[in-house]
Formats: sequence, C-alpha cells, structure tokens
Amino acid sequence: MAETKKKTKKKRKSTGMKGHTIKGGHKRSTKSGAGMTAKGVAKYRRDNPGSKLKTAVTEDKPKGKRASRRKSYCARSAGQMKKFPKAAANPNSRLRQARRRWKC
Repeated sequence: MAETKKKTKKKRKSTGMKGHTIKGGHKRSTKSGAGMTAKGVAKYRRDNPGSKLKTAVTEDKPKGKRASRRKSYCARSAGQMKKFPKAAANPNSRLRQARRRWKC
C-alpha cells in the first residue's frame, strides 16, 4: 500500500512593522499626523499577505463604511488613551497626533 503524504502550506512569519521607517516614507512623523502613509500600507500588505490594512479616514464627513471605520478607530484609540495616560497627556505623542489626523 502506497503512503500518501499530505502537503502542508508553510505559514509565512509576519514581520510586523519591522523595516517601516519615517525616513523611508512608510510612516508619518508626529508633526505631520503620526500614521502610516499609502506607501507604508502597501509595504505592510506585501509583507503580510491577506492583510486588510487601509490608510486613515481624514475627510470631514465620510459616508458609509469609511464613517464606521473612523468611529471604530476613535473608540479603540480612546481605550489606548486610558491605558497610556502619559501619552494621553502629551499633545505631541503619536497617539494624540494620530487621533487628531483621524479627526477624533
């Protein structure tokens, strides 16, 4: 009787944000809004197949899905403000700058 071997797909290890720099144009500086740029999001999605990461919702009155994304982000980041009171107190922290950019 012939043995059949199952082929298993090797899972790619996520690199997270390793290699994403402000100088490389992947992230914004805190002065310019402290988030990821479109170039950074594209690199992240290349490094992490299957990712659904998108750029920030920055328009004044978004409609539909974009509005719900903003509402969700603002709720999540409000929780971060509670968890990291030192960052919440500093108006120049990445957290506060990103919230400002998302118009939270």
